Amino acid sequence: MGRGRLRIYLGAAPGVGKTYAMLSEGHRRVDRGADCAVGFVEHHGRPRTEVMLHGLEQIERKTLTHRGASFTEMDVDALLARRPAVALVDELAHTNVPGSRNAKRWQDVEELLRAGIDVVTTVNIQHLESLGDVVESITGVRQRETVPDEVVRRADQIELVDMSPQALRRRMAHGNIYKPEKVDAALSNYFRPGNLTALRELALLWVADRADEYLQQYRGEHDIRSPWQARERIVVGLTGGPEGRTLIRRAARMAAKGSGSEIMAVYIARSDGLTAASPKELAVQRTLVEDLGGSFHHVIGDSVPDALLAFARGVNATQIVLGSSRRKAWQYVFGPGVGATVARDSGPDLDVHIVTHGEVAKGRGLPVVRSAARLGRTRLLAGWVVGAGLPLLLCLLLTNVESDPGLANDMLLFLALTVAAALLGGLWPALASAAVGSLLLNYYFAPPLHRFTVSDPRNIVAISVFFGIAVSVASVVDLAARRTHQAARLRAESEILSFLAGSVLRVGVHPAQPGGETALDALLERLRETFAMESVALLERAGDVEPWTRAASVGPRPVERPEDADVDMPIGDHMALALSGRVLPAEDRRVLGAFAAQAAVVLDRQRLVGQAEEARRLAEGNRIRTALLAAVSHDLRTPLASIKASVSSLRSADVEWSEEDRAELLEGIEDGADRLDHLVGNLLDMSRLQTGTVTPLIREVDLDEVVPMALGGVPEDSVALDVPETLPMVAVDPGLLERTVANVVENAVKYGPPGLPVLVAASFLGDRVEVRVVDRGRGVPDEAKDRIFAPFQRYGDAPRGAGVGLGLAVARGFAEAMGGTLTAEDTPGGGLTMVLTLRAAARSRAPAAVTADGAGRGTMPGADGEADADGAADMMERDHDRDRTARQKAGPQ
Repeated sequence: MGRGRLRIYLGAAPGVGKTYAMLSEGHRRVDRGADCAVGFVEHHGRPRTEVMLHGLEQIERKTLTHRGASFTEMDVDALLARRPAVALVDELAHTNVPGSRNAKRWQDVEELLRAGIDVVTTVNIQHLESLGDVVESITGVRQRETVPDEVVRRADQIELVDMSPQALRRRMAHGNIYKPEKVDAALSNYFRPGNLTALRELALLWVADRADEYLQQYRGEHDIRSPWQARERIVVGLTGGPEGRTLIRRAARMAAKGSGSEIMAVYIARSDGLTAASPKELAVQRTLVEDLGGSFHHVIGDSVPDALLAFARGVNATQIVLGSSRRKAWQYVFGPGVGATVARDSGPDLDVHIVTHGEVAKGRGLPVVRSAARLGRTRLLAGWVVGAGLPLLLCLLLTNVESDPGLANDMLLFLALTVAAALLGGLWPALASAAVGSLLLNYYFAPPLHRFTVSDPRNIVAISVFFGIAVSVASVVDLAARRTHQAARLRAESEILSFLAGSVLRVGVHPAQPGGETALDALLERLRETFAMESVALLERAGDVEPWTRAASVGPRPVERPEDADVDMPIGDHMALALSGRVLPAEDRRVLGAFAAQAAVVLDRQRLVGQAEEARRLAEGNRIRTALLAAVSHDLRTPLASIKASVSSLRSADVEWSEEDRAELLEGIEDGADRLDHLVGNLLDMSRLQTGTVTPLIREVDLDEVVPMALGGVPEDSVALDVPETLPMVAVDPGLLERTVANVVENAVKYGPPGLPVLVAASFLGDRVEVRVVDRGRGVPDEAKDRIFAPFQRYGDAPRGAGVGLGLAVARGFAEAMGGTLTAEDTPGGGLTMVLTLRAAARSRAPAAVTADGAGRGTMPGADGEADADGAADMMERDHDRDRTARQKAGPQ
């Protein structure tokens, strides 16, 4: 009898539809004629899940008694006796009631599998044993019911039941998961969008890792040797040819296989000029790599392999992607090529990928006639060997042949060596070849032989013509090489300058770019890469005798003065660009000057942007001051008019006021004074926030001491307070916290429906404590949720007398001054919820415990049981002393 097969439906959180999917699979198997039975399923009162049980055979559960209470568990013996082909078993991580056959349900499932029964089951990602600490750090809840990872890994099939956080929260708000009285608590605690997003990513990554394991196992069984791509930082080497697009797309696919991977495309130009690269093609490839989320880099180096490896190691890359060589087979006699050299010298810290493409073996031209090639040490040496050594060998060969080819042919052979020396080594090896050849022709081939005299005048003319032609050819070849070098140099400079201008336009002039990089920093980093410098600094000073200061710098150990730099480039009278690392040749200073001028422009633009931002801030301040004047001229006049009318009436001698009338007038005076005090207080607070003079005095306080004091300005029956005494202390300024809560609560009471109290509830999660002010009013559209915190914003058609619209602006400003946040969310079922998040005091932070209703508000004394499988995700703990029915009511899964 073989072992049964295990299929697991894995979810990121309760309510994504695992049980529903399991029951759907059961129906599919029954429809195909399979013998399928339900061993254990909890529908938790969810109608759609309960309906799916219809038509499936259910094995009766076993009733157990523990500490005087009755519980029902899966009857393993009955399932083994029934022996269905497929058993549906919910909640793999469930802990059985003491006295059961096994302590854990996954052990029951193992027993069924050993008996040859296929099992379809469900589990949430938070119940995997290895992820307990990770889930606790995300949600603040420690999962007590876990299943060993190895049990899940051994499953024959793992299917992820996925749902976006927004869709799951909508299902929750519609009552499809928990009962209505538990929805608010669940949405504000475990089912926060951030928690659900993190758990979803955790589930996706875990399933992706399992897919990798299965694929590796498959490759091993089928002897597949191809490498497996990792999540790495990938450098793509570009030549400027059309194959670059293929390499970039290939690298993007490699990076897409894991999170955090980064693509960096780099084009290496030789220090004396560009190779045959199309500027248009490079622009297309730069756009492509940036569209795919990567970055483009332009680096100059004498040796392409060395420069590429230096760049890769400098950015801590782990992989290099190169294209197969475009050279023809016979051209490999000139060297192994860039790809082979990089692979040979990469060492164990870099993986090199050679990617095939459509340009393979289509040719790139002879290395000896490259237009951008400069005479290096190797070619100079070869030129001297050809110019000085080969004439001797040729002379030895010609003097030992039996047939004399004649003086004219001898001259042509020596002239060929002179031309070869000019092509390889330039002018001086060619001149040496001409001189040596003339002497050898005179001594060995022009009569009289073995003497430096010539008897025949025609031979004198011939040798002289030979020498003149050799010198002329050498001069022409050298001049052509110089002109080619100059043209290539100018072409390289023009492309660098073009790229520089384009990159500055793309980076923009905003002071801060994503990742904290500024436009000026990006420009200096580009300069450092281009000239392979250690550091670059832009220095400036106020006057000729003032000290230098650094406006910006990149690289380690930037210099403080231009005199200390290896290369300095003045920019005007009081600015300079200082580079450290090596001395640049004179011809590089033209490009360096362009960099310097552009750096000065970018610095000026960034300062202009800063000034514009300051002007915008001042304009905003002027707008607020104008609004303050409007508030003083209108909103403050209303309570003043009320007070004035009441006082005038009391002082009037023409009317005899009764005691009730006098009390009513005095009450009107008091109400007007209170409104004045409130308005003036908000105006002063807003003024303090705008001028940055709010300095909170942070200390540790209890919320249950501060929050009730903030409710003095609202009627007693208009607020329902739920602030547990077990909450940790918070690090706040008590005065600012009281004003913040008071403003938020007053706003909620003002716009909430009459007769329905506003709920003020507090809870904690990890190192955060939240105060939620929940009203059941009309709510606020998503696009207006941030706008309501702006100064002088009134809700809807609120009358001018309802206030100056500063309450929420002041509240958010005070919250942020204390290191907290104030945000607006929709209240499930309608209304608006204000969420005030505060920092818990460091010495009072404790692992989040939960209440019996799953709201996560404080601790639950005596919670010594283990959390029910998905109920733990609902922040509920279970004691086995409580019966199954009570636990279902406390927290459906």
